[in-house]
Amino acid sequence: MATPAKRPRVGGPGSDPVAGFLRWCGRVGLKLNPKVAVSRRGTVAGYGMVALEGLQPGELLFAVPRAALLSPHTCAISGLLERERAALQSPSGWVPLLLALLHELQAPASHWSPYFALWPDLGRLEHPMFWTQEERQRLLQGTGVPEAVEKDLANIRSEYRSVVLPFMEAHPDLFSPKVRSLELYHQLVALVMAYSFQEPLDEEDEEEPNSPVMVPAADILNHLANHNANLEYSADYLQMVATQSIPKGHEIFNTYGQMANWQLIHMYGFVEPYPNNTDDTADIQMVTLREAALQGAKNASERLLLYERWDFLCKLEMVGEEGAFVIGREEVLTEEELTTTLRVLCMPAEEFREYKNQEGWEESESKGSLCISNIPKLKASWRRLLRDSVLLTLQTYATDLKTEQDLLSNKELYAGLSSREQQALQVRYGQKVILHQLLELTS
Repeated sequence: MATPAKRPRVGGPGSDPVAGFLRWCGRVGLKLNPKVAVSRRGTVAGYGMVALEGLQPGELLFAVPRAALLSPHTCAISGLLERERAALQSPSGWVPLLLALLHELQAPASHWSPYFALWPDLGRLEHPMFWTQEERQRLLQGTGVPEAVEKDLANIRSEYRSVVLPFMEAHPDLFSPKVRSLELYHQLVALVMAYSFQEPLDEEDEEEPNSPVMVPAADILNHLANHNANLEYSADYLQMVATQSIPKGHEIFNTYGQMANWQLIHMYGFVEPYPNNTDDTADIQMVTLREAALQGAKNASERLLLYERWDFLCKLEMVGEEGAFVIGREEVLTEEELTTTLRVLCMPAEEFREYKNQEGWEESESKGSLCISNIPKLKASWRRLLRDSVLLTLQTYATDLKTEQDLLSNKELYAGLSSREQQALQVRYGQKVILHQLLELTS
């Protein structure tokens, strides 16, 4: 995918991992279009897939039979994982797949060995969870990534110690001592985060999300917001299909979803350089809007009323202590939440009493009222509160927009940065551009 790294060798000295993988594909019925090739040449990072001939929209690139997916149901210990399913429950829902990977990785003759040969070197993954805490704070302060990583690390440690390690120790014949390692578990969590797929549920389906699975061939494709291929699900196969014309020699890109750069670096260890990521966003923490409103309160009575309004917004599930308002380049992704919050925090006291008695306005009132182009048309009090919230958000970064612009515009200086510094700069800059756009629109 998108992390440049060495791959583990399988098959002895001098063996070609791509050739071994293609032979394995033939054995498991994974069919690749002869017009595509797995390659390191002509790709943005690591292994990828390139077009050997021109491809047309709708053309099948490859088809992966469901039996070739690596999941708790297809691994060598599937029966045990099914029997112990209740004991392997965890908040992430990933434990059965991770145990399947831990077992298959150390199995001397794993069915999946040729597939593993195309994996990145687990010791060189570039997710921020593998950066030092000092690096994360210095390079990504204000972006939301350090906080997300700290939660991840705490959850991984808890899950490993309370569920995974006891299970492996209870089955020493299936898990050798070399895989009973928190470090390896961290690495596999990052790999699953970056490389696994979750089959979407039907819109009317209210079940829990599907568990992640590893999809050979599909996980080779790199990501672009402006992608040219898409994974489709059917009863027997998962199929990668071209979504636009792909000229000969061009790389084939999948999408990992509508991902802002902070999400890409957090989950996958890479970013799309500005301005390529059209899905980029900036967050304003919900509590920051409350803080901005409290700053404008003239006395204790007004502050008490603001807390009452906030509590009511919490009751309506419009805000939360850890939530964020998400602003894209062209639209507010949390439009209803932000509109309702601005309305409630800015409305006259008597109007709030009436609003509270009615438990909120009709849903239709907030529809279509807060796209980016409409922000200058908002009430002055709304614009002022939004602007104050943006200013508070910008204060959370260690550097200002001009500093970032100067670095990005000086090719020599930018080239002298480490890969992590470059990626973090792209995350910070993309967010600040959106926030400064909001400043202009609320002035």
